[in-house]
Amino acid sequence: MDVTDFPDDLVQTQAAWNATYQVLAAPGPRDTTALRRRLLLLSVRLWWHPYWETVPSVPAARSELRHLARAHGAVRAA
Repeated sequence: MDVTDFPDDLVQTQAAWNATYQVLAAPGPRDTTALRRRLLLLSVRLWWHPYWETVPSVPAARSELRHLARAHGAVRAA
């Protein structure tokens, strides 16, 4: 799958989901209720994004999106 196929808002939402998850998974996070709510909201946005209606293999595309967002986040951190 060509990574340029993903809309920017979808990649940004996945990156925000990853960042929120990392904060929630860290030892002693503050305001866990707000973090869980944000994670739920981002999950809904990811799951129901219109892009998924355009790809033949949704599970493979979701996996590729997660991989791309992790790599994109690693580049930002560097």
